[in-house]
Parts: sequence; C-alpha cells; structure tokens
Amino acid sequence: MQTVKMVVTGPFSAGKTEFIQSVSEIDVVSTERKISGKEERSVKESTTVAMDFGRITVDEDLVLYLFGTPGQKRFDFMWEILSEGMLGFIVMVDSTRPETFREARSILETFRAYAPTPYVVAANKQDKKDAWEIEDMRHALRLDAKTKLLPCTATDRASVKSILLELLYSILAEMESGK
Repeated sequence: MQTVKMVVTGPFSAGKTEFIQSVSEIDVVSTERKISGKEERSVKESTTVAMDFGRITVDEDLVLYLFGTPGQKRFDFMWEILSEGMLGFIVMVDSTRPETFREARSILETFRAYAPTPYVVAANKQDKKDAWEIEDMRHALRLDAKTKLLPCTATDRASVKSILLELLYSILAEMESGK
C-alpha cells in the first residue's frame, strides 16, 4: 500500500477545514478552538490551532493523508512541522476575499521553500456571486501559466476530489520522471 501525504494550506478562513471534511472517509481529527479576537470572529467562530487530519482511500493500493495547516500567523510554527514528508501541497485561496491574496502568495512561497514538491492553487468559493474570475486571480497572485489554479468549492465533495486528483497526477508525473 502506497501512502501520499498532502498538505492543505492557505490564509485564515480560506476553507481548508471544510475541504478536508468534504472528502475524508474518517472523522477529521481537528484542533479547532473558539476565536477570541473580534475581527477574526466576524469571519468565523473557530480556527485551527495545530492541524486538521483526514484520510481518503483512492484504491486498494493508494491512500491519501490530508494535513490542514492553521491559517493564522500566530500558529505558523506548525507549517514546517506539517510540511515534513509531504509529497505535494494545496494552497487554498478564498476567491471572495482579495485582501487575502498577498498572504496566500506568501504562504505559497513559504511552502515552496520547505520542499520542492508539486502543488496546486485552489480558488475556493467559486460558487459565490462575488468570487473573482480565475484569470484575474492568476494575475493578482502572480502565478505563471504553468501553475495549476483550479476553481473549487470546498464544501462540494466532487470539487475537492478533482483538486486532489490534479495534485496526485502532478505527484505521480514527478515520481515517474525520477525527480
């Protein structure tokens, strides 16, 4: 049995926990805590303080382990720990909150520095009417044409599976090329 560790990262409230919960075949191990700050609480009631963990069996030969990072800067010490052994990562970006795009870009660069593994960027909340267009997000995030920027709805299992498959294809292609 082959196991693949994937990390789901991104800014606070981008949809990382929902992404993992949508697809995990086990109850997600979550370290959610009630938010104390008024500004963050206006966006959501709780935040991940250490990690989320989920699992999905692709077939009898392949299992994906999904590790969600905390999005708040004060918990970023967990990022490097969670990145150890990852074969790829997903950067979640909330398409309706352009004020988080710069932070998402910074997180992407941080994870690329931890490990030169394949990654995709998931443009979450594409089902919302105020979501940015994919190509506008590509420009704002300063992503080149080779970077996979994929539309996503973190609460939709099929959408989440398509993001995971895209990353998995990139990981397998890299393994086959012998990198």
